[in-house]
Amino acid sequence: MITAYSRVFPLTPWIRRVTTMTHCYLKRTLLAGTSCAGAAFFVALCFAVTSAQGQVAGTEKGSEVTRQMSGAFETLVKRVSPAVIEVLVTGYRSPADDDESASRAIRRERGLGSGIIVEPDGYIITNYHVVKGADRLRVVLTPRDDQDSQPRALLKSRGRKLPARIVGVSKEIDLAVLKVEATGLPTLPIGRYARIHKGELVFTFGSPEGLENSVALGVVSSVLRQPDPDNPMVYIQTDAAINPGNSGGPLVDVEGNVVGINTFIYSQSGGNEGIGFAIPSDIVRYAYGQIRQYGRVRRRSIGADLQSLTPELAQALGLPNEVGVIVSDVLPGSPANRAGLKIQDVIVDLDGSPVDNVPLFALGLYVMSTANSAKLHVARGNEQVDITVPIIEPKSDPRWLSDLGNPGKDLIPKLGIVGVTISPEARDLLGELRISSGVLVASIVDDSPAVDSDFMEGDVIHSLNRTRITNVDGLRAALDNLKPGEPAAVQVERHGKLTYITVDME
Repeated sequence: MITAYSRVFPLTPWIRRVTTMTHCYLKRTLLAGTSCAGAAFFVALCFAVTSAQGQVAGTEKGSEVTRQMSGAFETLVKRVSPAVIEVLVTGYRSPADDDESASRAIRRERGLGSGIIVEPDGYIITNYHVVKGADRLRVVLTPRDDQDSQPRALLKSRGRKLPARIVGVSKEIDLAVLKVEATGLPTLPIGRYARIHKGELVFTFGSPEGLENSVALGVVSSVLRQPDPDNPMVYIQTDAAINPGNSGGPLVDVEGNVVGINTFIYSQSGGNEGIGFAIPSDIVRYAYGQIRQYGRVRRRSIGADLQSLTPELAQALGLPNEVGVIVSDVLPGSPANRAGLKIQDVIVDLDGSPVDNVPLFALGLYVMSTANSAKLHVARGNEQVDITVPIIEPKSDPRWLSDLGNPGKDLIPKLGIVGVTISPEARDLLGELRISSGVLVASIVDDSPAVDSDFMEGDVIHSLNRTRITNVDGLRAALDNLKPGEPAAVQVERHGKLTYITVDME
């Protein structure tokens, strides 16, 4: 159990150094034309530190310092809040992927989350897990605060509620893009990840526990965290409060730029414990552009397996480098193989930027959103080699193909599956099929005929009895034509092989 506490420290010389540094920063900031909110904040900070040193005399002057600091925060919040929305979701949900003890049954639920408006004509970014399984989506816009009395304004005004549709999602990154039919909406700019620093002040916005458009203050605890060593995704860690309902809302710097999208927390209690994570802004920018263009995020790979090099691994393999990313495998026929990359090569630089671990390398591939190749500087024994490797989209496994299925509209109750008509896009992701048309089994409902008959995610249904199946509507029609108790033989393609599965139609 962690207990919050505070202590008062005596004045020390480092506080004076902070004061001097702040004045220098403020001078540079004002010369560079920083926004009023940012400048006002640092003016307030200077006064606050100065007063802590005892250089500000009188209660009235101390009160003025407090008002200036509060005013800087208020200005920022007024600018950001109108572009933060609440997402209301009704649809079919399954338990979280990491909840192994829960039933896998898909059930109808209501939920809520947050999001940000990024285009004035109604494009919105939120988390994938907020809208997962939705068959009805609405967003609640935040009314502008143009009155002197904010409590009175909030009591009088209610945000517009608009229907929304899903443009596309990325399950892997946990992002979704929504669209509402509206124009002239307030927006938030997406900042540059390279400008984020540990210790920087940040704000979280969202609707924690349904308390719409709340704001909290904190700092960046780390600019690069990889919570799951088996997942290359990296996050910004912050102690600014993130709670259920904040998902999809922005993590904002003192200039009002979105530096991340709030996505999850580490918690033993279920509430905020000061360890929250946000998707970095550069990944958000890349994913948004991909979803707008393709309806999904195309994954990027060079066709090699990589590991973060450790001193122990370097010593055991007799490598002169102790920092970098070691190539543990090169897939036959892959771009890396054709470009001449070899096992035990150590990648130390990607497109001019040093990389010393796999998360940084993966992040680098995402950031290079328009590049079709990666320029690698490689240490090969005592040699230094420059290699250019084409970037490809790897063939997907069935887990990622589940992004294509929507339980709200694609559920096939008689089989207990979520089915997706095989499209050219799905064929590209699946690889070559024995039969080019059919219905992909994207996911399976617990306690259903599909479970009893041993269907698997990734199966492709080609026929039912003697009826060829080419799409979801055809599968539903063929199932409806079956009489109760009539045997059903479903031809499926699994891992490149054709087989029959019998289903007991009650």
